[in-house]
Amino acid sequence: MVFKKLLGSLGVGGPTLDTVLEGGPVLPGGTLHGQVHLVGGKADYDIEQITLELVARVEAEHDGGETEGTVSFERFTVGGGFRLAEGERRSIPFEVAVPWETPVTEIHGQPLGVVLGVRSELAVSGSKDKGDLDPLTVRPLPVQQAVLEAFGRLGFDFKSADLEYGHIGGTGQQLPFYQEVELTPAPQYAHAMREVEVTFLANPGGMEVVLEADKRGGLFSGGHDAVNRFTVSHEGVEEHDWNAEVEGWVRQLVAGQGVHTSPAPHGHEYGEQHHVEGGQRSGPGMGTMVAAGAAGLAVGVVGGLVAAEVIDEVGDAFEDDDEG
Repeated sequence: MVFKKLLGSLGVGGPTLDTVLEGGPVLPGGTLHGQVHLVGGKADYDIEQITLELVARVEAEHDGGETEGTVSFERFTVGGGFRLAEGERRSIPFEVAVPWETPVTEIHGQPLGVVLGVRSELAVSGSKDKGDLDPLTVRPLPVQQAVLEAFGRLGFDFKSADLEYGHIGGTGQQLPFYQEVELTPAPQYAHAMREVEVTFLANPGGMEVVLEADKRGGLFSGGHDAVNRFTVSHEGVEEHDWNAEVEGWVRQLVAGQGVHTSPAPHGHEYGEQHHVEGGQRSGPGMGTMVAAGAAGLAVGVVGGLVAAEVIDEVGDAFEDDDEG
């Protein structure tokens, strides 16, 4: 679906812009392909610059509560420096690299409720105007999918996913926000924790996995959060025993081998001492990833949001911010 509008600040009869994304869902760190289609107006125009902007709907926690807003996390110049004649039609292909930390919007085709978009901007004769807005669909990297599938096979269920404004200290985080995938615990761990939040911070060499458990209190102690950080590689995903790996991570959280923190709003920085590195244990190979293993993570997504509603949300959410 394409959100197309006239360039209002240029007035009636100005050029129009329509960006079409190609190739289906993109991977974090992958390449986004598409075409920018221009149609000339009722006069000749000097096209100074055509820009694509990746934007996200992000939550921010503060003393007054929680607010949502649009955050731009990457910009690309894909064309410009030419004259568009009256009524001329011109298409400009583009290939741009998506940041490695780009959030995942779907798992096994099921939307998570995370809203990302690609916004187009046209600079003409000293004026800039936002063009159309397209939803950006991002599927997980193989190692991200393997980790989530392992949680699913261990009995964890998907609860929700959101984007939090802020930085996780002690990590190599690059974007101004991070994604949290919230899971309800497997029955064997329900006595020890209320939920587990998984954050992936991918980079070209591998990925940091940050786990935060909302642990239940004991007879003489209150509840608290436990946070651990682990590093995994993009290589050898299919041969690795992810069930054993992830189960080991969870047991560390349950046993209190991560940091214990007092309850605090998400988005605050965690110091380096709040994380421990987890080695990559070798184990019997799993072979090919089993997609059905994550079935529990792909059902009941975010209160029943379906793909069409998520796409509509892109336009509504970002347009509301524009008006504000």
